[in-house]
Parts: sequence; C-alpha cells; structure tokens
Amino acid sequence: MPILAIAEAAWLGILTSISPCPLATNIAAVSFIGKKVGSKRYVLLSGLLYTLGRMAAYLGLGIVLTAGIRSLSRSSVAMFLQSYAEKLLGPALIIVGMILVDLIRLRFSLSLGGRKVQQRAAGGGIWWAGVLGVLFALSFCPISAGLFFGRLVPLSAQHDSAFLLPLLFGVGTALPVIGFAFIMTFAAHYVGKAYNKLTQIERWARHITGAVFITVGIHFCLRSIFHLY
Repeated sequence: MPILAIAEAAWLGILTSISPCPLATNIAAVSFIGKKVGSKRYVLLSGLLYTLGRMAAYLGLGIVLTAGIRSLSRSSVAMFLQSYAEKLLGPALIIVGMILVDLIRLRFSLSLGGRKVQQRAAGGGIWWAGVLGVLFALSFCPISAGLFFGRLVPLSAQHDSAFLLPLLFGVGTALPVIGFAFIMTFAAHYVGKAYNKLTQIERWARHITGAVFITVGIHFCLRSIFHLY
C-alpha cells in the first residue's frame, strides 16, 4: 500500500471532521461525552466508543462499495481503469475541489442523528456514544459526501483496499472528538480555546486541499482528455 494513499485517506478524514457540518455533529458528540466531565474514565471511554462507531460506519460502507466495484470481473475492471480512470479522475477532483473552496455550493444534507436521537442518547448509557458515532458518520453533507464518495471510495478501489483506507478515514473523522475528550479529562478549561483554533484552521486546510485537488484535476484533464502533454 503506497504511503501517499494512506496519508491521503487519513487527511481526508481529518478534513471531513473539521468541516462545518461534520464539526457540528462532533460538537454534539463532545456535549454528550462531556456530561460527566468529572469522571475521566467515562469521558475517555465515551470518546473511544464514538471513534469506534465512526470507524465501523465508514469501514462498512467502504467494504460494501469497494466489494461492489470488485465484483466485476478483474479483466473488466482493469480495462475500465486503464481506459477511463484518469479521464474521470480529473473532473472528479476538480468538482470536489470546487466544493471545498465554496465555488460550488450544495444545500443537501442527510441527518440521522437528529435532536430526538441526541436527547435519547443524553438520557441513555455510555454505549450510546458508539451509536452516535455510527449515526453521525452516516449523516452526509456536501463536503463529507464529496470527500468520501468522490475521493476515498475511488482511492480504495484503485488500491484494492476495502479495509485499511476506509478505516483510516474513520479514525481521521473522529480525531477532534478524541482530542476534546482528552482535553476535558486533563484540562477542561482549554476546550473553548481548542475549538476556536480548530475553526480557524478548518477554512485554511479546506481551501488549500481544494486548490490542490483542482490543480491536480486540471493536470489529469490536460494530459488524459486533451492530450496536451
């Protein structure tokens, strides 16, 4: 497995986690996890269960989607990738990049962790942290959907990785919650400062990644579609 693909999968997960819509769900998760901030064991275990829930959701989706692609005959897949991979990759990267830099604004969102679910979780036991992890992971908005379906799934299919890359993506999406869980456990007064820093970093990280995606996408288009070099 190329190191670059591993690093990209993890970075896509981190970028997803600090984007506005997923960050809102992570804040809701932090609120749930922090309800017993006096109990270090509760906070850390809740953060771990939430992380495992997100990992399980993305891993399950990754396995199903990658297996669906691989269910085609290997010769057919190889022929398709050889003929069309670069031609499709360029436009796909450009579109995802334009979403990241706000040149394309989409309004859809899929929320499986609504207010009633969060209220039920708040009144439930610690295992609800894992349930929230699954539900929040499956609550896609334009940026998270673009990064997962538009980039991670093709990346997993390209490298025949139905397990590792989706798993790393899931870990990346939960990193802020893990970080906040440790902060609440050992230095709760820094939570507000950490959140403010995170929101400042998010815009720069998203726009830089979007610019890279657009640049690489243009490169693939010029080379594979227009045959300029």
